[in-house]
Amino acid sequence: MAYRWTASPKLNDQKVEQLAERINVSPAIATLLLQRGVETYEQAKKFFRPQLSDLYDPFLMKDMDKAIARIQSAIANKERFLIYGDYDVDGTTSVSIVYSFFKKITPNIEYYIPDRYKEGYGVSKIGIDYAVSTGVNLIIALDCGTRSIELIQYAKDNNIDFIVCDHHLPGDQLPDAVALLNPKRRDCDYPYKELSGCGIGFKLLQAYAQACDMPFEEATKYLDLVAVSTCSDIVEIRDENRIMVYYGLKKINEDPCIGLQALLQSYQIKQEYEVSDIVFGIGPKINAAGRIADAKSSVKLLIEEDFHHALNLAKTLIENNTERKDIDNDITKEAMDILEASEALRQRKSTVLYSEKWHKGVIGIVASRLIETYYKPTIIFSEVNGMLTGSARSIKDFDVHDAIGACGDLVIQYGGHKYAAGLTIKKESFEAFTEKFEEIVAMNSTEELRTPEIEYDMELNFENITSKFFAVLDQFKPHGPGNMVPIFRTNNLHDAGSRIVKEKHLKLMAVQKGIKFDGIAFNMSDFYPLISKNMPFDICYSLEMNEYKGKKNLQLKVRDIRPSL
Repeated sequence: MAYRWTASPKLNDQKVEQLAERINVSPAIATLLLQRGVETYEQAKKFFRPQLSDLYDPFLMKDMDKAIARIQSAIANKERFLIYGDYDVDGTTSVSIVYSFFKKITPNIEYYIPDRYKEGYGVSKIGIDYAVSTGVNLIIALDCGTRSIELIQYAKDNNIDFIVCDHHLPGDQLPDAVALLNPKRRDCDYPYKELSGCGIGFKLLQAYAQACDMPFEEATKYLDLVAVSTCSDIVEIRDENRIMVYYGLKKINEDPCIGLQALLQSYQIKQEYEVSDIVFGIGPKINAAGRIADAKSSVKLLIEEDFHHALNLAKTLIENNTERKDIDNDITKEAMDILEASEALRQRKSTVLYSEKWHKGVIGIVASRLIETYYKPTIIFSEVNGMLTGSARSIKDFDVHDAIGACGDLVIQYGGHKYAAGLTIKKESFEAFTEKFEEIVAMNSTEELRTPEIEYDMELNFENITSKFFAVLDQFKPHGPGNMVPIFRTNNLHDAGSRIVKEKHLKLMAVQKGIKFDGIAFNMSDFYPLISKNMPFDICYSLEMNEYKGKKNLQLKVRDIRPSL
């Protein structure tokens, strides 16, 4: 796949010089900080040295006082309450921390995760009816509920109060809940808007501990799961999220909860776990239960306090994840076979595919995999109860949520955000919807937009890559949206002994003005003829410390290669 390379916007040289001088770093480091919104000494101090004391007062969140008062009343009056959450990583980690926290305070508590296939996303009537039948008076909904206006009214009509802890965008009308904790409410002045659902659950625990004079550690002990949620849900790792992920990773590396210990043992024993280990290793296993079986298995593991029992529970999740991988690999192959067999489908600006055999739990993953190969807005449908349920994924700067909405009455219902959405259509509407969606994508996207982009932070010469430079760069972690891994561009390199490894990867040895660096370019063996002819070439890459047989060396993780102009 050909990439377009885009430089980050040029910064004011004077601002770069001033920040570099003020905090005693190189202009390159100062540039990277300014690109990430760090402009002052105080902001740099908070960026490099996050402190739990910098977490915001939870009572700045609209309705937090009402939520805490209602919970205190429920506990004092021995009311039954239900911790209700979605079936994905964010929802199950949210339920796990809130349930574990309050279980130590009251026995009158249980949790509920809706069935992905019988109930669908969010608050369900089946869930509320269960609460009614078991004498529940209060439901705390996590990672869902902001748009559940009719269902929360139904609960109220049945004498059940709701506290909603959610991070999804509200509509014009808010539900009639006792408290709606959502920083994205227009009337909420909370200083940071991008918390995960589990992050908002944590703020509830922080507020309760604060109100009841409990040690702060009673809330912060759950930051490992907050980090898992924040990283897996791909929300910003800036501001308050950065603090929570920083300390959450610290806890994962030093003293994770029993359930995470069991999962980590099955994953890979490492000296230090990072965001990528959560996103690609831990998160998918927690998610797999809800995709393949019952998401309650994830909560059971994450609240478990006996390590040997946790190992058995972790084994179930690992088996679910293995099955999930087999299923999504099979479906991805089937989908790619369909595309490869049809020139007409490949020429389209969008990809919309359907099979009644495809598993609803993995179609979102399949859509993402197809974008990796074809780079187009993609929707994959499966059949559920005679209707087509679709999962949509998008490319950079294209709003797939709006595009689905523009398909009008061909869509029965839809929801999500700019880059990922879910929808339901009638089976007989598939062809008409496919044509309408294609028309909208073609009208609203350019050839440039449909070419994948590598945005690099700056051009860098090899002479600037020193051990001191990397030592400071390493402190930019944890990385994620809002603070992505810095990408550099270096021009006019020559080969100094590169080779192909495992038939498809390129083990790079590049030299610039006598300075050599090793690099690894995964799945880029096709570039070997170019660089081996000693023609000058440019690369985009990030920097990483590679450890092999006990030896460490700085290496380039190559993103793309092109001939020098």
